[in-house]
Amino acid sequence: MEKVQLIEIARLHDFRNHPFKVNMDTELFNLMESIKKEGVIVPLLVRPDPEGEGYEILAGHRRKLAAKWAGLKEVPVLIRNFDDDQSIILMVDSNLQRENLKPSEKAFAYRMKLEAMNRQGKRGETTSCQVGTKLNPTAQVAEVGIEETEEGYRFVNLSREVYIHETSGDELAKEAGESRRQIYRYIRLTYLIPKILEIVDEGKIAFTIAVELSYLKEEEQYELHAVMDLEQCTPSLSQADRLKRYSRENKLDMDMIYIILEEEKPNQREQIKIRADILDQYFPDDFTPVQKVELIQELVKNWSEKQNPKVDKSIRSG
Repeated sequence: MEKVQLIEIARLHDFRNHPFKVNMDTELFNLMESIKKEGVIVPLLVRPDPEGEGYEILAGHRRKLAAKWAGLKEVPVLIRNFDDDQSIILMVDSNLQRENLKPSEKAFAYRMKLEAMNRQGKRGETTSCQVGTKLNPTAQVAEVGIEETEEGYRFVNLSREVYIHETSGDELAKEAGESRRQIYRYIRLTYLIPKILEIVDEGKIAFTIAVELSYLKEEEQYELHAVMDLEQCTPSLSQADRLKRYSRENKLDMDMIYIILEEEKPNQREQIKIRADILDQYFPDDFTPVQKVELIQELVKNWSEKQNPKVDKSIRSG
């Protein structure tokens, strides 16, 4: 039976390249208050730090920070001797079930876990497969997938013979409850520059658009961010597709980015938003949203005519 030990917080180090952000928010404050009253109920999971003194946290980064915030000097931990890939998989799995994960957190978590699973699979193939063993193909299929190249992941045509085995991507998709295509679309986000990825996390650029922008070269992404910042706009899906297409053709420069982004989009037109419940009391119960908008337009028009009767007469006479 594993023994829970008390370890000084100062000896616990965050997992290197940990993709999940720990924010000083209300949830962490509530966790800190709970720890003040009850202590750390669930031990942290750690391993001996492979690069120095102390221990590397596999699960429990939020508990560590909340405990430190609560004034604790030590926390209960379970120590396990995991290798790098085992540690990555456990670290990702212990965090993926959290609510409100940002796109960037999922993206880097999926990539880290998939790469670890691929390495484990390659080791398994070299150590456990018998010489001469061959899986029979089941059928010819046509599908689109993603292939890892030196430049990153790219979509490819996977028309080929399919063998009866599960790939790391299939296994990860099953465990995460996502389609394999969606997993790889998240991984595409890891090729966005930090400034654009931050905008994606803020919800100012939709996930589908972000995937398209991830195919731009790094220099093009920096130029795109400069234009977005200057013009205070973001590309639509059709604009992102055009940016990607021009990039593939090596025709995308700052001028072309300006031309594409200067096109007016419906989501960039100035809008006035009024909560429906504020006005509902003034409309008949059977009024549809369209009828409400039409009535508001008519009332505003009548008000404008009363405010500027001379201007309105000249318009009508013209």
